[in-house]
Amino acid sequence: MDATLTGYIEKLHRLHFKEMYENDFFLTWEKTDDEIEAVFTVADALRYMRTQNISTKVFESGLGISLFRDNSTRTRFSFASACNLLGLEVQDLDEKKSQIAHGETVRETANMISFMADVIGIRDDMYIGKGNKYMHDVVDAVTEGFRDGVLEQKPTLVNLQCDIDHPTQCMADMLHIIHEFGGVENLKGKKIAMTWAYSPSYGKPLSVPQGVIGLMTRFGMDVVLAHPEGYDVMPEVEEVAKKQAAASSGSFTKTNSMAGAFAGADIVYPKSWAPFAAMEKRTNLYGEGDFEGIDALEKELLKQNAAHKDWCCTEELMKTTKDGKALYLHCLPADINGVSCEDGEVEASVFDRYRVPLYKQASFKPYIIAAMIFLAKEKDPAKTIELLAERAKERHFG
Repeated sequence: MDATLTGYIEKLHRLHFKEMYENDFFLTWEKTDDEIEAVFTVADALRYMRTQNISTKVFESGLGISLFRDNSTRTRFSFASACNLLGLEVQDLDEKKSQIAHGETVRETANMISFMADVIGIRDDMYIGKGNKYMHDVVDAVTEGFRDGVLEQKPTLVNLQCDIDHPTQCMADMLHIIHEFGGVENLKGKKIAMTWAYSPSYGKPLSVPQGVIGLMTRFGMDVVLAHPEGYDVMPEVEEVAKKQAAASSGSFTKTNSMAGAFAGADIVYPKSWAPFAAMEKRTNLYGEGDFEGIDALEKELLKQNAAHKDWCCTEELMKTTKDGKALYLHCLPADINGVSCEDGEVEASVFDRYRVPLYKQASFKPYIIAAMIFLAKEKDPAKTIELLAERAKERHFG
């Protein structure tokens, strides 16, 4: 076995993450520092083995079930890639083609799709108080099914984005940052600006900015959340960020100035989101079936957004960052001025200059998801990696 894989295995032996076995992944801040580090380590190990043409299939059969209640490109394909990397096939649950429309309960649906499923990935991010709760309802249902002998195994749930957090995205972002800065040990004191940016559309979820402040504050970084007045995120997530920043000897601050957030920043993440209060209101309107109210709210929010077109990642703002060379992040797709819209989140010249790093940022997500599944399904992940390396089965012949 080569030195690189040996290093990953030795790191896993030093970490404590046994609680991840046969468990689920909902929110990053529900996991310990060692558990987060284990995900990064396994993700790097899986990626390294693939580059060395070593098969990482730990399943000979089984399903990964995906349920996307919102549109997706990167996360949908990342989940499929992750499952395939480990030897699972993917089946999408299309609710329009299921019996859910005929009144099938969450308990029944969850059990019926899980007879041979090892993992369920869900994206449910549009309604405050709904998405994360739905994921817990699914887990409760399959746990009961396993306990009652209906299911031969309890499938692991991976949160592919909910109303509170986007753990697979933000952990992919973080692993990208770790690689760009040469290790976690180099992140203390680095300033990251998570800023709102203008978008000509409304209703973008809060889970990315919340996920960023809920994860990046664990690494001793100076995390700044910037947005116009009224574009607040969930207060409970801000409290998580404050506590984690204090524990890691970093900082968490808020500002209503995009320029102030960018000044001296090592990393910038300009991304649009809808105000928390508005998302709560929209959820209530949907619950009441008030579609006229929803249309009126959309018009109101678009008008509110239009008052902040100056919140854009420009060349001038980028010049004010650390040495004028801050790492630019985005979960994609970005609203690009003159490309995808007239006015948006970022100038085309900035986006084009960072296109390759952005695509590299996105490339970490399949491995993060695969690592989450791997740690939930392998009782001794370090031993499994060692056995895969010793077996050295070629992934591709030719």
